Amino acid sequence: MYVFMKLQQHGGALLSSSGEREALEGRNSRRSPASHQLGHRSDGPACTPVQRALLELTVPLETLQAVKGRMMQAMSKGLSRQTHAQANVRMLPTYICSTPDGTEKGDLLVVELCQSHVRTLWVTLLGDGNQSPQVMSKIFNMPGDIMKGKGEALFDFIAQCVCQFLAGIGSPQHRLPLGFVFPFSCRQTRLDKAELISWSKGFSCSDVEGKDVVQLLQSAINKQELCHVDVVALMNDTVGTMMTCSMGGEPCEVALVVDTGTNSCFMAEAQQVEMAEETSGRMCVNTEWGCFGDDGTLSDILTPYDQRVDQESSNPGEKRFEKLVGSLYLGEIVRHTLITLAAEKAVFTGSNVAVLRTKDVLKTQQVLEIIDSEEGMTKARRALEVLGLWPSERDCCRVQQICRAVVSRAAALCAAGLAAILSHMCQSRELERLVVNAGVDGELYRGYSRFREILQSVTGLLAPECMVTLLPSVDGTGRGAAMVTAVALRLAAHRREVDQLLAPLRLSRTDLERVQALMRREMELGLGRESNANASVRMLPTYVRGTPDGTERGEFLALDLGGTNFRVLVVRVAQDGIRMASEIYIIPTTVMQGTGEALFDHIMECIMDFQLKQALMEQVLPLGFTFSFPCQQLGLDKAVLLCWTKGFSASGCVGQDVVQLLREAAQRKQHLGLKVVAVVNDTVGTMMSCGYDDPKCEIGLIVGTGTNACYMEEMRNVGTVEGEQGRMCINMEWGAFGDNGCLDDIFTNYDRLVDEKTINAGKQRFEKLISGMYLGEIVRHVLLALVEKQLLFRGKPCPKLQTRDIFQTKFLSTIEIDGLALRKVRAILEDLELQASFEDSVLVREVCQTVSLRAAQLCAAGLAAVVEKMRENRGLDQLSVTVGVDGTLYKMHPHFSQHLQQMLRDLAPNCNVTFLQSEDGSGKGAALVAAVACRGTEP
Repeated sequence: MYVFMKLQQHGGALLSSSGEREALEGRNSRRSPASHQLGHRSDGPACTPVQRALLELTVPLETLQAVKGRMMQAMSKGLSRQTHAQANVRMLPTYICSTPDGTEKGDLLVVELCQSHVRTLWVTLLGDGNQSPQVMSKIFNMPGDIMKGKGEALFDFIAQCVCQFLAGIGSPQHRLPLGFVFPFSCRQTRLDKAELISWSKGFSCSDVEGKDVVQLLQSAINKQELCHVDVVALMNDTVGTMMTCSMGGEPCEVALVVDTGTNSCFMAEAQQVEMAEETSGRMCVNTEWGCFGDDGTLSDILTPYDQRVDQESSNPGEKRFEKLVGSLYLGEIVRHTLITLAAEKAVFTGSNVAVLRTKDVLKTQQVLEIIDSEEGMTKARRALEVLGLWPSERDCCRVQQICRAVVSRAAALCAAGLAAILSHMCQSRELERLVVNAGVDGELYRGYSRFREILQSVTGLLAPECMVTLLPSVDGTGRGAAMVTAVALRLAAHRREVDQLLAPLRLSRTDLERVQALMRREMELGLGRESNANASVRMLPTYVRGTPDGTERGEFLALDLGGTNFRVLVVRVAQDGIRMASEIYIIPTTVMQGTGEALFDHIMECIMDFQLKQALMEQVLPLGFTFSFPCQQLGLDKAVLLCWTKGFSASGCVGQDVVQLLREAAQRKQHLGLKVVAVVNDTVGTMMSCGYDDPKCEIGLIVGTGTNACYMEEMRNVGTVEGEQGRMCINMEWGAFGDNGCLDDIFTNYDRLVDEKTINAGKQRFEKLISGMYLGEIVRHVLLALVEKQLLFRGKPCPKLQTRDIFQTKFLSTIEIDGLALRKVRAILEDLELQASFEDSVLVREVCQTVSLRAAQLCAAGLAAVVEKMRENRGLDQLSVTVGVDGTLYKMHPHFSQHLQQMLRDLAPNCNVTFLQSEDGSGKGAALVAAVACRGTEP
């Protein structure tokens, strides 16, 4: 069904006779482009020239759906950095990243460059929800020669208008922010920086194209000695329309102008606006959709009348969509339709129609008057008689039909464009249903109620998943520009306060180089026999003397004890790779907190059960034991437990060798097939696990709930162990780096608040800056500070946010995912009973990014100290080494690993570091420690 037919009831049928209506309704498809040629009769029922013309000016619903789809494709092309240069729908970033929230207040200047004059406004906002802005304005007529003269003269004239306006109202000398409405196509790189792409609308001032028009105006204002006037924002009328409609209650996120020309804008997801640097939040995009179809995508709806209007225009082949929609052209489309009908003797029989060949003889304003239901026929007769035509009643009726068809088509095509924007917004925000306000302005929208009805109805048909409320704009170029300026000032003030609160968390290159140097100093102290006791980085010997070289063979057992679950594994190392079998056993709380004998007896029973199931009871296999509790290691197979953690408190174990406790349990169980050859922690296991796959892996790194690192140190540098030859893996225990106060200036108030509430206040200071156990808490304290400063959640109290550990580190990983729709960020916050606005969600994401970036950079600084020490130890100009890495923060956070690696390259440029993620470092790694220890001992 034709949309035109569907919407034709408006004070009577659009078609003058039942026969004509039947002829139109009998046509169920569009004619081919070729049949648009004049005099060409279509196949199917014969129709009169008027019927044919009305058909040509009618766009079927299926075609409008296709136009919507093409518009969406053109929008995507304009948003993409790769295809932007070839796009007809330019999708220009405006750098407006918020809509009014009602708190804006202060005095603002606006200057608007119009077709024949300059308008200046003084707008006072009271912070009352922008319900009653106070406005003073003045219009200055522009001399005709300025439009085509020197650019300098144009901007000097604008500045003089500002000067005279301010003098006339006796303005104070305090700083005055100015918004500049410049209705020409610009390449904007900031809100206050925009290069003119090209003039239009009769302007052709020299030496302006390619220049920053904001700077040109500011320089001209400065010449007038108005040093207190700052140009802070540049915008076009479409953006202003959106802003005025955002002034009351719900924000307006779309704007549409249908005037002499046509354009639209909307709040797009910032990460999709690839031509801008912004990657978070939303940004208003100026579509410049008037050029849609310049590549031929609208050829199937162009009529011969449209082609002739285009040929007679000042820019043939350009602005094809605008020439179908803009009021500058609708009168011309009607004129060319009437010329054709007159030539076919369908109208004005007996009249001299030569006057219709005069361009612009029929104005769009007259067209709008003619389509009026009550007075339209009278207005049609009067307009035609003024032209010297003597129309019959039937002529007037047919002219009215043509006028209605042209205007209705314009409304339907605008609706297709608006539907494309709405569907794009709905899809990019991953919504099932979009509810949005759209501001509309322009002569066609204001002057013809039927245009509004068609726009609303057809938009609903084409984008049923979107519910849009059309709001009429009030002075989009004046008050709207003031709102853009006010919002820019509000955001700038907000940004300054946010930056001040986040500044302590943002580390400079100098800060990180100092952390690297401090880590290096603490490492040296930890390695020294005399200085080890006073070092915050303990640098514990592990007695692991080598990494896998690929020659390891055989079967090995591995035990992994680090929590309530206990694993037993058999690891078979062969030439074709590693195969593993494992089983998990539960350690009951009563055993964890009972006697040491009961605990190790339980562990031994689990080992025997596993060996029985795997048919290993008759074999004596070397065993590697991952024991993830603080130990002082005295040999590869000797480790004294310093203290229990993680809920364990078995008696009689602290101060004892855990390997000996296991052996004694084996004797009690009369199990003689136990051969413990190595006890290791998970960091060493990670290095060994990756070392099997990459022989250059000589560093282990854990960044998960906690953090630690190990590496292969030259024996000559290990003062705490006898011997000079070869290398030994050193367990750095770097989580305690800074416990001696050397990192106090890196610690922020947020970090201190987190530290004070931990069970080990003042301990593991480096770990509390980096690891997953603490990052969520740091974020929570930053958010509380922002709420207190009324920078977040409108300053409303957030009781749930006062709860310790409520903001988990996993939320950081989710919130920072690239492309995550802000509604999902809001959903996370709403689960925490935090009522977040769009802007709140953007700020929470920024806080998460700041905290996780600092963690990654500090980790990189520590690692840089390690790799640089290894390089210098070996006397190399360039070190190539691999880091085996494990831990949920490194593996699960979307950007941690990338930030870590980038900063490591910057801090250690002479080291080529590869990262290899570990698979089961605590299981496979322990077995490989045993395998390396046994390497070469077999006959």
